[in-house]
Amino acid sequence: MSRRAAFLDRDGTLNVRPPLHEYVVSADDFAWLPGAAEGAALLARAGYVLAVVSNQRGVARGKLTEEVLRQVEARIQRELEAHGCRVEAFRYCPHELADACECRKPKPGMLVELARTLGLDLARSWMVGDAPSDVAAGAAAGCQTALIGEPAGLPPPDLVAGSLLEAGRAIAARS
Repeated sequence: MSRRAAFLDRDGTLNVRPPLHEYVVSADDFAWLPGAAEGAALLARAGYVLAVVSNQRGVARGKLTEEVLRQVEARIQRELEAHGCRVEAFRYCPHELADACECRKPKPGMLVELARTLGLDLARSWMVGDAPSDVAAGAAAGCQTALIGEPAGLPPPDLVAGSLLEAGRAIAARS
């Protein structure tokens, strides 16, 4: 039987979203949102594989490198370890908008690829993010969706929460 996943957006879901056209350019720039690590841990304890799926156009713009992404990953893993969980996989879309790739959310490419490689059941999984593109990617992949923040755009999410901690509680309660 396939496992279920909690696909988590990064900026605005796990950490404070940088201002428009700015990026997390070092592991030191990564600032957890209140309750985000605890919310991830709740999801892991409820039996969800944690996977981070994030658009990172700053790579294509030369604002950060893939090495910086790996350093941020290492920090996330270290800090989640204190909560008894870990992210099983990280996937990024490093492309510019004009590249028309299949991995950039709102397209479901990252989720579909992770489902295939990790043996995940998309219909039993959740996409959690703070943007309409996160909700759209999850819906296109056949996942349930949770929006952190105020609903805007289509498709409507299955769940609206004020934080990853709140979303984690609601999703775990439905499990």
